[in-house]
Amino acid sequence: MRVNESEVRRLVREAVDRALGAAPQLVRAAPAPEAAPRRVAIGSDHGGYALKEVLKRAIADELGWDVHDCGTHSTDAVDYPDFAALVAREVASGRAARGVIVDAACIGSSIAANKVAGVRCALCHDDATVLNSREHNDANVLALGARVVHRGAATRMVRLFLATSFGGGRHERRVQKITALEQRAT
Repeated sequence: MRVNESEVRRLVREAVDRALGAAPQLVRAAPAPEAAPRRVAIGSDHGGYALKEVLKRAIADELGWDVHDCGTHSTDAVDYPDFAALVAREVASGRAARGVIVDAACIGSSIAANKVAGVRCALCHDDATVLNSREHNDANVLALGARVVHRGAATRMVRLFLATSFGGGRHERRVQKITALEQRAT
């Protein structure tokens, strides 16, 4: 299904309105669930390092969330599953309310993060997929490809990811089925 630009704008407007009420011109992050701190775990491999640094500043300075940097801390070559797993474990343990992982394409990192029980990592490429991942799937980790999504879009997508609540309702049953599959696999 292809989503046109006006549909994306409508979805973004609705999400921002829901998150902010009457003040849509100022984006604020939705409060973290009471069981989890208002904290974001973020990590990357060497291919995502530069974008991770940009996103850390946006999360802390613009949105006011605490940021836990799980690494890497340079552009020296590292293995992406290690950093995806660190972020995923922070979220699964409740030490972070949400997570963000970045590598060049982020396909492998999203696969690795989804191996951690309790993590619903969504590889997103635009606003519509971010909104859907939060509203319909209750994604708790966002995966972004640094060579796929430019910095401005990535920053906007992180803002949406943190500001958008899970829709519940009919989607709750589906998320429960995902959780049940995960429990049977272990």
